[in-house]
Amino acid sequence: MTDSIDDSKKTVINNPGLSDPKPDENHPVVNTLRELIDLVSGRNLGDDETPQEDARLAEALPFPFLGLVGQKEMKLALILSLINPFIGGVLLIGPRGTGKTTAVRSLLDLLPDVERSACFYGCMPDDIEMGGMDAVCPDCAKKYGEGKSLTRTDRVRLSELPLNARLEDVIGGIDERAVAHERFRLKHGILAQADQNILFVDEVNLLADEIVDAILDASAQGLYTVRRGPLSATYKARFTLIGSMNPEEGNLRPQIMDRFGLRIFVRGLIDENQRLEAYRRVRAYQQSPHRVINQFATETSLVREEIQTARRMLKQVQIPDKVAQFGIQLIKNLEIDSLRAELTLFESARAYTVADNRYQVELSDVKLVAPMSLRMRRSAFMSVYSIERNEEEQNLDKHINLSSDLR
Repeated sequence: MTDSIDDSKKTVINNPGLSDPKPDENHPVVNTLRELIDLVSGRNLGDDETPQEDARLAEALPFPFLGLVGQKEMKLALILSLINPFIGGVLLIGPRGTGKTTAVRSLLDLLPDVERSACFYGCMPDDIEMGGMDAVCPDCAKKYGEGKSLTRTDRVRLSELPLNARLEDVIGGIDERAVAHERFRLKHGILAQADQNILFVDEVNLLADEIVDAILDASAQGLYTVRRGPLSATYKARFTLIGSMNPEEGNLRPQIMDRFGLRIFVRGLIDENQRLEAYRRVRAYQQSPHRVINQFATETSLVREEIQTARRMLKQVQIPDKVAQFGIQLIKNLEIDSLRAELTLFESARAYTVADNRYQVELSDVKLVAPMSLRMRRSAFMSVYSIERNEEEQNLDKHINLSSDLR
């Protein structure tokens, strides 16, 4: 095991997008985002178990992402989904107590910035570029003409969809406060609030069918429409979907399974030292969340900056034709029908490449992300169904040809 973390041992990442590092013997330099996560996650917390005095006020204090022990594939998948939203989100599958929910909530301090509309109607510069001035409201058209910004910088948020949510909570409905003042208007639902954010659904396999249908509709189009009597409104819902489930409690509908880009099997830790270290970290966190969070604060800030830089540089990453052909052939050999397989595979490879401080995807990148991108994409039902249909087609052709010979 590596040395314990204390304030004198901080990590510096050597990235051209950040300020030049100044390493010394107590400040190790790593070259990529992956190396930083692996280095920090592998450290011990130390033996100081003295609890700090807490203020007894309720506040969001998620367990630090870099404090998670092991589970490299799960952590990599979550980081890649932050770098590249086009991956299509992540599904974490595994038994209870393996850290699935903790891992997702620990992303809170790593969430990058995003440009949001500063307009009530959600007008964006892209709307004008695609549809002209008529595609935005008059105020935004005027601001655009004057060279003023239509957006504001905001932090990506983590929105949770609770299991007991009603359909009205999810898609929105009549604003009861407005009705009390004899006014009628619609209020935003959870899906609208998740626009350009992360939507986390814990125990996604236990959601009611009507909720699943609403998520499917919104994720497929990036928007959805709510109609309540004479009122109607269309909301943007471009979110990264992250879900978790315990397969012991039921299967997930194929329609929503297909909406998850990366699929991760989260198993319990095997290594005895890792299990012991995980116990020590959880115990230390329960005694004093602030102390544990502070021990990873510097590196957490570095990782967040790296994710932000990677998001900016992602558009420069290219996939050579030879590498792309390998991915296409792999999907063909696996007999996967859904075109989302290519989307997830290649977008994951691009995100992994930029996280490794490179701008050209290599064959090894595709091979590394292939398992999490392509597993659970073949349908046993559709395989049998396809065989039956082929046999039927052959039988039809046979009898059609026999009928032709009789003439």
